[in-house]
Amino acid sequence: MKYPFDAFREDVIKKLSSLGYDNLRIEEPKEEIADLALPCFQLSRTLKMPPDKIAEEVASKLEAGGWIEKIEATRGYVNFFIDKNRLADETIKLILSLKDSYGKLDDKNKKVIVEHTSANPNGPLHVGRARNPIIGDTMARILKFGGYDVITQYYVDDMGRQVATLFWGVKNLDIEVEESKADHRYVVFYQEASKLMEKDERVREEINNIIKRCEEGDRELLQEIKKIYKPVLEGIMESLNRLHIYMDEFVEESRFVLDGSVYEIIEKLASLPYAGEEGKAIYLDLEEFGIHGRNKKFFLTRSNGTSLYAARDIAYHIWKGNRADIMINILGEDHKLEAEQVRIALKLLNEKIPDVIFYSFVSLPEGRMSTRKGRVVYLDELIDEAISRAREELVKRGREENEKIYTEIGIDAIRYNIIKVNPDKAITFRWEDALSMEGESAPFIQYAHARCSSILRKADFHPLNHYDFTHQSEIKLIRTLAKFPDYITRSINSRNPAIIADYAYRVASDFNIFYRDCKVIGDDKEKERLALVMATKQVLKNVLSLLGMEALEEM
Repeated sequence: MKYPFDAFREDVIKKLSSLGYDNLRIEEPKEEIADLALPCFQLSRTLKMPPDKIAEEVASKLEAGGWIEKIEATRGYVNFFIDKNRLADETIKLILSLKDSYGKLDDKNKKVIVEHTSANPNGPLHVGRARNPIIGDTMARILKFGGYDVITQYYVDDMGRQVATLFWGVKNLDIEVEESKADHRYVVFYQEASKLMEKDERVREEINNIIKRCEEGDRELLQEIKKIYKPVLEGIMESLNRLHIYMDEFVEESRFVLDGSVYEIIEKLASLPYAGEEGKAIYLDLEEFGIHGRNKKFFLTRSNGTSLYAARDIAYHIWKGNRADIMINILGEDHKLEAEQVRIALKLLNEKIPDVIFYSFVSLPEGRMSTRKGRVVYLDELIDEAISRAREELVKRGREENEKIYTEIGIDAIRYNIIKVNPDKAITFRWEDALSMEGESAPFIQYAHARCSSILRKADFHPLNHYDFTHQSEIKLIRTLAKFPDYITRSINSRNPAIIADYAYRVASDFNIFYRDCKVIGDDKEKERLALVMATKQVLKNVLSLLGMEALEEM
């Protein structure tokens, strides 16, 4: 599928190529300056001319035509302007004909595995970790829309200290807990066992023995542990399902011990010149790769010969790499060192390297959270509170009671407020921002879609053979709608789903300006403007779907 801005860019490249200028950097400046621009500074040294003179000479040799409306030389740049009339007519027609497929990119014939969430199944997800599944799910949706074959995976740590502690607690502690979701019931056993482990050497030894038996591949014990953590994992997924997040596959860490692949990998790594032993524990010395101090020794095994989590993680990545063209991991910023160690090991083995999206944590104004110490606000509580506050806000505004709308607005407020921030920036979740009807918020964007629906319910819309738009607010909105495919490409290339959240806000904002400036029903241009409202509604629906949000018909 070739979209208008793709065709325009091709025309610009062809024009420049006709003068012998190939493989040059073409920029996308601010809309008020131009649609595309050639910075001539990159040619100045070769041509031994000032950039402004080069720009004037290039512009004088080019003629407008095709998708190019005009060409200008300005301060060392050759500026190209798209044909606004053609852009408006073809964009509206494309959106109305493609509908839910508008913005989709061509099939890439590439398989992507997105690994996200992968939280230890020892209790409910808390707010601090809520960003991981929301980023992962949104990125997976965008990749699918961008033409990739995507599988989402949850890597289940079924043999580490957390599940061992949970298992010991359930087997040894007699605690009465209130009837609730399994993840909320079981976390009490984990927390109490953690406290005992810190002060009782016997408890610590018993939990360490459970870990050792798992690392030695005790199938029977691993199955017993699975019976305990599985309901917890189901509880975690129930919470994620409330946020419209679903998982394609669950991959257990223990499989790489049971199938022997982790030991094959350890053997290969142990034969490298960077390998060493401390006692009988095998490690890689990563000093040469820029990792210094105590972290330079990347341990793969314990002194008893059993594999460590890091070695199993390498095995998991090799397994994934054999099943996908691209691997994308969503990891908290506290995993940067481990991710770099794994990356180096994979590179030494000539295996595929994953792309990693690191994120900073979400906190509430009250501060950070810890499952082990019991200082948490759980994701379920956040969702319930969001729905309650959405209900309260809409009732205050005189809206009719509608539980479905309250629920969607509350859930989508969480998703949008988290995804709108670039992953590497920290978030303090504030209700006044998340549920605001103004500015960058889910309700603001959803209301734009609902307003489109309301307008279209009041009039009969019929497509036209040709669309002619002249008002500046019409053109600005159409230009934004036309750039949807570009935002998809940009988000995928940068591995940043916040770009799509920003685009959703831009569409809603530009639509509100258009609606303020241009009368729709009853105007001489009613038919054209109804088409623009219909096109806006469709694009908002498509982009909200990518964000895992509901396109509400009314609010």
